[in-house]
Amino acid sequence: MSSQIDHLLTETRRFAPSAQFAADAVATRELYESAAADREAFWAEQARALHWHTPFTQVIDWSNPPFARWFDDGALNVAYNCLDRHLDTGNGDRVALLWEGEPGDERRVTYAELTDEVKRLANVLEGLGIGEGDRVAIYMPMIPEAIAAMLAVVRVGAIHSVVFGGFSADSLRARVDDAGAKLVITADGGYRKGKVSPLKPAVDLALADRNGSGVQETVEHVLVVRRGGNDVEWTEGRDLWWHDVVPAASAEHEAKAFPAENPLFILYTSGTTGKPKGILHTSGGYLTQAAFTNRVVHDIHPESDVYWCTADIGWVTGHSYVTYGPLANGATQVLYEGTPDTPHPGRWWEIVQKCGVTILYTAPTAIRSFMKLGRAIPKKFDLSSLRVLGSVGEPINPEAWMWYRNVIGGKTAPIVDTWWQTETGAIMISALPGVTETKPGSAQVPLPGISIDVVDEDGTHVGNGNGGLLVVTEPWPSMLRGIWGDPERFVETYWQKFQKQGFYFAGDGARLDEDGEVWLLGRVDDVMNVSGHRLSTTEIESALVANEAVAEAAVVGASDETTGQAVAAFVIVKQSYLAEHSPDGLAQSLRAWVGEQIGPIARPRDVYIVEELPKTRSGKIMRRLLRDVAEGREVGDTTTLADTAVMSVISAQVR
Repeated sequence: MSSQIDHLLTETRRFAPSAQFAADAVATRELYESAAADREAFWAEQARALHWHTPFTQVIDWSNPPFARWFDDGALNVAYNCLDRHLDTGNGDRVALLWEGEPGDERRVTYAELTDEVKRLANVLEGLGIGEGDRVAIYMPMIPEAIAAMLAVVRVGAIHSVVFGGFSADSLRARVDDAGAKLVITADGGYRKGKVSPLKPAVDLALADRNGSGVQETVEHVLVVRRGGNDVEWTEGRDLWWHDVVPAASAEHEAKAFPAENPLFILYTSGTTGKPKGILHTSGGYLTQAAFTNRVVHDIHPESDVYWCTADIGWVTGHSYVTYGPLANGATQVLYEGTPDTPHPGRWWEIVQKCGVTILYTAPTAIRSFMKLGRAIPKKFDLSSLRVLGSVGEPINPEAWMWYRNVIGGKTAPIVDTWWQTETGAIMISALPGVTETKPGSAQVPLPGISIDVVDEDGTHVGNGNGGLLVVTEPWPSMLRGIWGDPERFVETYWQKFQKQGFYFAGDGARLDEDGEVWLLGRVDDVMNVSGHRLSTTEIESALVANEAVAEAAVVGASDETTGQAVAAFVIVKQSYLAEHSPDGLAQSLRAWVGEQIGPIARPRDVYIVEELPKTRSGKIMRRLLRDVAEGREVGDTTTLADTAVMSVISAQVR
């Protein structure tokens, strides 16, 4: 990739916060000044906002880069910080979760009630032999029990691996196997798009013999919440109903302290090599940055705000800004089970009106979907309670940013467009809503205490007005501590490129504008960003080739105005298959096949049946050229192809 990334976008609109908003804001300009004066002291101050059973004396040990240790000699309990301490300060009656089920059922769960449930579940977990260092897979819908499950696992010092409920049995099995999970916590099913999406049956499939790999061997129990009411099979001795064991357990449970570097969770993210990477986060540094960023970026006033992050807990946004950040800050938040358009396209705005949501944090994909439907739908609802809007998951285009501000934010609510990753653990670049003059489409500036640069291939600063590679130049508290079971891959993937400088390479392209502020330009590798979810082309290609009809496949991310990028697949069909079958309808069945193998989010928008793929002489597929075709552009330079005529044949077939 060229070290210079061209930019075509020029944006000159600016929006300063109102004097009233700035006066009441949590974050002030002084944060930047104190962080610049002494970065370590700044992060120590943020960490001391948490409850430490054993106070730390050392802020960071960076003696063995890239393996950082933050607040290493301190000890804390993450669940205690999210729950018990709010009871200790007299806030037990504050609502923690305003839960909305997709069919319209609802629950208000206070901090005292959530603490009670988590303590009981912690006792159940310990009774099942779950303790420090054990891994627990969580495969659940967006119900209060999912939050309780995460907190109970970390309360006993175990490590959770949350798997998105839309992933298939094979995807679940790969993650359970890699982590060596002892327990799976799931539900019979959850509501999605007006019907029950079964989850327990997928768990049963995942734990059975998959494709000759044998029965799963590390899982000892499956704990099941009754939510969907769908019929499920039952394995006596292994399966347990939540409603049988959790209410019957003791509500007395002491939250023991664990070292700050105790592993907290593994979250799998797709890599370009196909095998998902188990990103490992630890406790003290992660919670410090998740709580701090939630407080200052979202401007959380816990005594008065109703906060809603629309992310699923299966993704890192749901970890940091649904579970850990807001609960550590004692916030009241909305938790919604279903999709934005069920049972009607105004469902989200109905919830904003009903719950009096003041802070909304969502993905550009969702915003663009609402734009497509038009402003008449949100205009039916009273959205005047909204005072801060946030964007997460991918760069937001200026048109969507302006629509979000004008239609949803009433032309007054500041927008915080946040850049971060599963690997960074928490927000790294964002406006501070009471300080920053915002620019539509720009992530803007690194947060206080975060050091970001845009460099060329040699690691040299590109300067204002230029594009290049986004890097983090200093360690940060919520940084990943490794890839589960694979330290070499951790070093190679994130640190090797700029090993000499000691930079973390994010894998994203970016440019600095004339003010030195950051604009994201998307991934520079072959990982696609579909609806804010990072998907590997290799994983989808592997799924396609696993179909009996397919000889070879190449997958690219093509621009899509709704999802950011959509999956486009180019497939060569086996001659033996064509000898016995018609190709009619094959493209549709392959789309469905990928949905079954990986999950609906990975289902290709387009499947093109072609006779050949564009390859270099060394056999590398030139995905860049396929992207040109998928996006309807004139095909670029083909001189490096083994057969330069291939692209004209493919273009003709696609048309």
